[in-house]
Amino acid sequence: MRFDRRHFLVTSLGAGLGAGLSGGAHGQGYGQTYKVDNDEGRPVANMRLPGEIVGEIPGLKGVTYVGPAEAETTLYEFFDYNCPYCRKAAADMQSLAESDPTLRIGLINNPILSPQSAQAAKVVLAVQRKLGSSAAWSLYGTLLAGRGTIDGPGALKAAAKLGVPAADLEAIGDSEEVRLALKAQMRMAADLGLSATPSYVLGNTGLLGHPGAKSLARMIAATRRCDRITC
Repeated sequence: MRFDRRHFLVTSLGAGLGAGLSGGAHGQGYGQTYKVDNDEGRPVANMRLPGEIVGEIPGLKGVTYVGPAEAETTLYEFFDYNCPYCRKAAADMQSLAESDPTLRIGLINNPILSPQSAQAAKVVLAVQRKLGSSAAWSLYGTLLAGRGTIDGPGALKAAAKLGVPAADLEAIGDSEEVRLALKAQMRMAADLGLSATPSYVLGNTGLLGHPGAKSLARMIAATRRCDRITC
């Protein structure tokens, strides 16, 4: 994986998929379809999403899943490895996975902040393709528990503990399959208007910014009861 070459991001993502809010800052500047608050009592920006587009998410390749495949409720996180809010989100997602074994979580890459984010995403996609979602989920937690910039070499170093030679991961990460998977994941985020990192899809609702574990748990419970993030 040629991390020293400028063309890396271009060949990974294609033109026109960059940009969006850096964010994740609690969805500031967005409205609320449903009146819900985050763990600090602040409004959570949210919006109804087109059901026909949401229905395409399960068909995306390279999504890292944890939780039962037959789960009635799935929470999708769209994230960037270098989003500071995504670090807190990763710890909360792991907590949710442990406390709610009937919940299915899907991790979808949206590396809009930097070329380094795209490099890391390609490494984790390579791990997901080689070893499956369990290994990719573990690597996601490891990377976002660290400090500093997360890039390709750092992701490869962390992935080495999984026992896959770096050369194998580089070859998979540079493959057309991974490039197209990453491009499709980013396109899905753009099509849904999820321009903050992290963002979430729960049912047909998009959440902009990280609400916190308690708030997410409440919204998941409400979705199960009444098919909305609040009843």
